[in-house]
Amino acid sequence: MVKRRSFEEGHRRKFLVVVDETPECDRALVYAGMRAERTGGAVVMLYCIAPADFQHWIGVENIMRAEAQQEAETTLARAAEKIRAVARVDPETAIVEGTLANEIITLIEKDQDIAILVLAAGTSSDGPGPLVSSFASKSAGSFPIPVTIVPGTLSDEEIATLA
Repeated sequence: MVKRRSFEEGHRRKFLVVVDETPECDRALVYAGMRAERTGGAVVMLYCIAPADFQHWIGVENIMRAEAQQEAETTLARAAEKIRAVARVDPETAIVEGTLANEIITLIEKDQDIAILVLAAGTSSDGPGPLVSSFASKSAGSFPIPVTIVPGTLSDEEIATLA
């Protein structure tokens, strides 16, 4: 495991948020932004482009990758505006292509200031969502940093009292 450096001189604690199109993502963004502002930390927003099985001509592959990159940039821009609307924090962004769980681990290993992964639970009757379920079951003993799970039903005001 890579040593965390977030409290060493010249470093600061970073909250990692996975950004996607789910409604609960907004709750994780609000919590991470408010918590980072209150603690003098930072927010890193990760957008993962799922690996595609490109069996097409090279031109089609390039177009598909460019469209996925543009969607990622647009989604991250909206997410950054959300954070800036609730906290005085200017988030960092990362766009990667791969399997989400692997890319989260890779980013955590690469950035020694990332100290907390912030996820939000879904509000449907299907459960908390696949990402929360996956990390909740894995993180108990082997995940390298704490995971904060924000209930997807909390309002901005409720999150403000907890962050």
